[in-house]
Order: sequence, then C-alpha cells, then structure tokens
Amino acid sequence: MQRIIAEINELGAELVAISPELPDNTLTMAEKNGLAFQVLSDKGNAYARQCGLVYTLAEELRPLYKNWGIDLPANNGDTTFELPLPATYVVDQESRIVLSFADADYTRRLEPSEVVDALKTLAA
Repeated sequence: MQRIIAEINELGAELVAISPELPDNTLTMAEKNGLAFQVLSDKGNAYARQCGLVYTLAEELRPLYKNWGIDLPANNGDTTFELPLPATYVVDQESRIVLSFADADYTRRLEPSEVVDALKTLAA
C-alpha cells in the first residue's frame, strides 16, 4: 500500500479517506493503523449523502456490529445507523470526477492500479 501511495504522490495527487466517524475517532484510527494519508470526518454523512452513497444499516445487523465491538452511534456521534457505501473517486484539478467506483457489495473495491492509471492519464 505504501508503494501505491508513493506512486500517487509522485503523480502530484493525494490520497484522502472520508469517514462518518467523529474527528477524534478518525484521528485515532489513522494513528492506530499508521496511515500515511489523511482521514477526514464526514459528520452525519453529509458529503456521502450528496454523492448518493448513504444507506441505513439493517436492524437485524445492528446487534452483530455491537458483538464485533463496532459501536456506530459512539463512533459516528449519532443514532441513525447510517453508513456510506465505499467509493473511490479520482478528481482532477478542475474538480471534475474522472474516475468513480462504488458498489453495494462492500467487499468489491477499485484496484489501486486503476487509480494510478487514471492519474497517469491525467498527467499525460
């Protein structure tokens, strides 16, 4: 992952993650995992909502999350049980989205190499 981040930075871009967690929780998560990029707080999923990425965690899944030690109300600072779909965007210097990926199946993610390829295309 560090190699990909270095390559992204070499191409003049920056990797940023956005989470619905409260700012203290995003900072703790970034420090705990030694992340080499910023994790921004999207309180109340305001930005994710603008992107059409917000869903409400099903009632029957909430006890499972709690059993796994995931306290969404405490982490996110609200009681909505709303989460954003994982999404990846490459945005150019004119704020245009040049690559986007989102999937309702959270296990499917955009390959980092596709982000690098999009950045190389922008740089060309």
